Amino acid sequence: ACTLSGRLKTHLLTHTGEKPFKCQVCNYAGTSKGNLKEHLLIHTEEKPFKCTVCEYAGRTSSKLKCHFLSHTGEKPYKCSLCDCAYSKSGSLKKHLLIHTQPKTIQCTICDYVCTESGSLKKHMLIHPKQKLFKCA
Repeated sequence: ACTLSGRLKTHLLTHTGEKPFKCQVCNYAGTSKGNLKEHLLIHTEEKPFKCTVCEYAGRTSSKLKCHFLSHTGEKPYKCSLCDCAYSKSGSLKKHLLIHTQPKTIQCTICDYVCTESGSLKKHMLIHPKQKLFKCA
């Protein structure tokens, strides 16, 4: 009989959609015992991973590690398409959209185009205060 390693079994669940690890408090279900264990901390409000520099406490060691970068200033997540670097992988992922998404939001005053309305809002600060809308 063929036996699969635990990590492979867990990975295969991502393809089947099966989530055998169920929370007894809410309707959460996950693919691993570790994910369920981390989820259960939400109900207990326990945050066992404490920062040694400030009062921050987190539910996972990876969240603490990410937080700690705010103290060191380290930015290990570097964009391969430009010089930008980030302390969080999610920030890099969001940044990468500026290279891949079509720029569809146009400034009404100049030729600036971007992918997010928040970026346009920041951009608008470079223009002197002027009425952006005309009364009809």
